Amino acid sequence: MKNLSSLAGRLVVLVLYFTHYAHAQVQEDILKKLQEIAIIEQKVMMPMRDGVRLATDIYRPKTDKPVPIIFSKTPYNFNAWGDGELRQNSYQGALDAVKRGYAYVVQNERGKFFSEGDWDILGPPTTDGYDAFSWMAKQPWSNGKIGTLGCSSTAEWQMAVAALDHPAHAAMVPMSYGAGVGRVAPFMEQGNWYRGGAQQMLFTTWLYGTQVDALARPLFPKTASSEDLTRVSRFYDLAPEMPKVDWAQGLKYLPVQDIIKNVNGAKGVYEKMIVRKPNDPEWYKGGLYHDNMPFGVPSYWFASWYDVSTGPNIALFNHVRKNATDPQIRDNQFLVIAPTLHCAYKRATANTVVGERSVGDARLDYDALTYGWFDYWLKGENNDVLKNTPRVRYYTMGSNKWQTSDTWPPATSEMTTYYLSSGGHANSLYGDGKLTPKPSGKDEKPDLFAYDPAYPVPSYGGNVCCTGTAIQGGAFDQHQMEARQDILVYTTEPFANGVELTGSIESTLYVSSDAKDTDFTVKLIDVYPDGKAYNLDETILRPATAMALRKKSGWIREKCIS
Repeated sequence: MKNLSSLAGRLVVLVLYFTHYAHAQVQEDILKKLQEIAIIEQKVMMPMRDGVRLATDIYRPKTDKPVPIIFSKTPYNFNAWGDGELRQNSYQGALDAVKRGYAYVVQNERGKFFSEGDWDILGPPTTDGYDAFSWMAKQPWSNGKIGTLGCSSTAEWQMAVAALDHPAHAAMVPMSYGAGVGRVAPFMEQGNWYRGGAQQMLFTTWLYGTQVDALARPLFPKTASSEDLTRVSRFYDLAPEMPKVDWAQGLKYLPVQDIIKNVNGAKGVYEKMIVRKPNDPEWYKGGLYHDNMPFGVPSYWFASWYDVSTGPNIALFNHVRKNATDPQIRDNQFLVIAPTLHCAYKRATANTVVGERSVGDARLDYDALTYGWFDYWLKGENNDVLKNTPRVRYYTMGSNKWQTSDTWPPATSEMTTYYLSSGGHANSLYGDGKLTPKPSGKDEKPDLFAYDPAYPVPSYGGNVCCTGTAIQGGAFDQHQMEARQDILVYTTEPFANGVELTGSIESTLYVSSDAKDTDFTVKLIDVYPDGKAYNLDETILRPATAMALRKKSGWIREKCIS
């Protein structure tokens, strides 16, 4: 048994070694192809107006003609020589762009890796983006047209910069961009930090691996040249190795402001952000986009049903279409809503599975959509992209098909009201809770449940992101969850025919509690004939916070979008 155990250990090491070797070989192959067609400049220190320099890699076609630029800014490590998690994507993205006649520029945010200054999530001045546009537009190899591209953290900075309306910022393609949306009525999530006045835990786990500890960050002298930094980056990656944390347990620690401290994480922006209320003035000083700001860029938006903050994402699209002062900007906003997880658009297959549920063939040619958009706005190609692109392209799960509409929600959709009904015992799926198209009589008894903080109801699947081992996003059978007595379940009669739900879901609850404050959650479930119950969407509301916001900012209610 000892020899077998030792042999098994060696086999695991060999598998890991060959996997790492194969990954490295892929990078080398992509780099060789890039070197054949591109001029590569790495660790270019781009100056900002306050003297801070941002580390930038530039890949541009070998041509004497000026070219348009695709620009990606990120807090993540894209060091070509180290273990940068965006390394393959940066090389592949650069190769794809250069092949199509674009320069590809990737830059680290202020205070991250080789970029100078102090990092703060969406806190660095939006002038960093504006100054980067100005610098790139002046380069002799630039045609003066810049498109911004990215998903999640590489998308979220784009909206506030779009409000500055730089003349070179010609188009953008933001994907899964919720953390850049501050307040867009009726939502006030402040960049995914809150939902319904309750803190979302995703930023606790994300900041554990992302925020910068000022005590541990090496700094280079300003006399260091790009050549010096490129040489050093071959053996000095600046990427901290964070110890793994079981966040399924780690997130249970109280008080929440000490969660990262409890796992000996870096000291950084989390400690100051965790004490902010949803209407704190500090949210309006950084890089979040708010609905009192202008907007000046044609945009192709990508959202998804099982992503964080789908509601605010769609609300922002509608807000720009309605409120942008320039008619050309209002009329050139387009939206795709996919049935995938956060930034998982290209992972859709002929049998796309999200969590436990198959949603069918959800594939789209995202590269063709993206470059068709950029070819029109950055190159001036007459490719009929505006005529041939649906205003809204959305995927309907269940019928498993892509549909199109000129508006969101579609003009043909109708709001239908359902009422909660019971005999006072809606606890669990075995109770008497019903969801009915007509209200019941006034003599109905209230439904009651007892909340035990020592035995809380956990999240199970859903539109989540970035929580490590704590929660897996997507659709999961909620049957076991619904067996709990502290969950009230209301179910319709079986539908005789298929019913399509497309548009906004608004929930109105009449509740009372004997606690100082109580969080109320609502989850919409699709029950299959075999009894499987898949979650479609959910939301949460913390009434005390909501009432405070209603008084101070006119915020009315939380919407759940599906």
